[in-house]
Amino acid sequence: MSELHDLCKFPTRPIDQSYIDKLTQYLKDGIPATYTIEEAYNYINNIEEEPTTTTTPLHLICSHAPFDITKEEQEIISTMVEKLFEYGAGWSFTDINNQTPGCILISRRKERENKEEDGKWMNDVYQQIIDAGVRAELLLRKVNEFEEIEFIEEDDEQEEKEEEDIPQLVKDEQEIKEEAKQEQTTTTDIKPVVIDDAPDAPSQNQQSYLNTKLEYINDALITKDDKDGVMMAWENDIMKLASDTITSSASSASDSESEQEVNILNIGFGMGIIDAMIQSKLKSHPNAKHYICEAHPDVLQKMKIDGWYEKPNVIILEGRWQDKLNDLLSSSSSSSEASVFFDGIYYDTFSEHYQDMLELFDIIVGLLKPHGIFSFFNGLGADRQIIYEVYKNLLIIDLENYGLNCQFKEFNVPNEKFWNKLQDKSIWDDVKRSYWSCPIYYHPIIKFIDY
Repeated sequence: MSELHDLCKFPTRPIDQSYIDKLTQYLKDGIPATYTIEEAYNYINNIEEEPTTTTTPLHLICSHAPFDITKEEQEIISTMVEKLFEYGAGWSFTDINNQTPGCILISRRKERENKEEDGKWMNDVYQQIIDAGVRAELLLRKVNEFEEIEFIEEDDEQEEKEEEDIPQLVKDEQEIKEEAKQEQTTTTDIKPVVIDDAPDAPSQNQQSYLNTKLEYINDALITKDDKDGVMMAWENDIMKLASDTITSSASSASDSESEQEVNILNIGFGMGIIDAMIQSKLKSHPNAKHYICEAHPDVLQKMKIDGWYEKPNVIILEGRWQDKLNDLLSSSSSSSEASVFFDGIYYDTFSEHYQDMLELFDIIVGLLKPHGIFSFFNGLGADRQIIYEVYKNLLIIDLENYGLNCQFKEFNVPNEKFWNKLQDKSIWDDVKRSYWSCPIYYHPIIKFIDY
């Protein structure tokens, strides 16, 4: 263990300005803010193997900062965390216990819930980690956009000019990449944990998923071979909350709007939980139309067997939403028929990523009525609470760019939901991995900013 690591364990009290001074000096001397205990151990013991865990100075601060600190000490700790992030500390590194710094704070807060000691510093540092995670995700996205830029050579003069500009351009790109590496952001998957699936696995690749056999078993929809949990019955209460949300705008519309046809769209049928609830809600709207967009052939077959194709107010859009919703937009703008706009839209698909959601937002703003409401199953990083919090904040920023306002309704998700009492086992025993481990569900309610 290095002197930097010792410092972050707070060996002496009070925690004063000398801690900041020493930390700053170590960082200025070239010790990385991401320098791990494991790396220090390997260096001291002449071990050349790459360590498999990453216990950073930020982990140590979160683990060893005392509970009974003064206000002045709290400010020192906050400044130390800020200084580490300034020098590239990673917010999502995992230690030997597979915990990020944020995970450590969550665990320590739970331990002290009934204690008198002031643990406010943990809330402050926790928010600093969330903010760092959001910055890292935004930075990584910009880097990826930068790498996609293409330069077109129009003539020899332009080519010569570009050759002169390339060195500076490459330098800027490398600087940005280094910043992104220092931030060490997580992947932008809808369920961003340590993924051991191949890029072409059904859980990671949509086309692979659409070609994969599914089966409905024990109140769940799973991939037949890999046992990926596509949808499960524990989501019932969340679907009830969602159906109430996306159908509420039809009742709250103005008189002129309420005379128009009520349209509700669900993207991703799954087990049909929310669609059954939507049907019940729309009974009071005789002119209502219920659109369902579904791409998987096994799910479509299940819908046919269960009679969804025969329901008079249901319109099935067979195919990927990327194709069908764009067709809906195109046909509305080019045909003489009345355009279709929606009072409520819900999105819950499998094997799609956050980037797909950003593309969906482009379409949502073209399909949603002025008073309409959009929502989705918010499982963004929900198997690690700190990542769930990061995506919550990131989502607000991204939606604002589309003129949309996002508010969250908190819904408790007790552990009892994941226990099958009849079979006396966890519901996750029958699937490949759990995709939920957070105590609170953040239900998104998304509207146009002016509404």
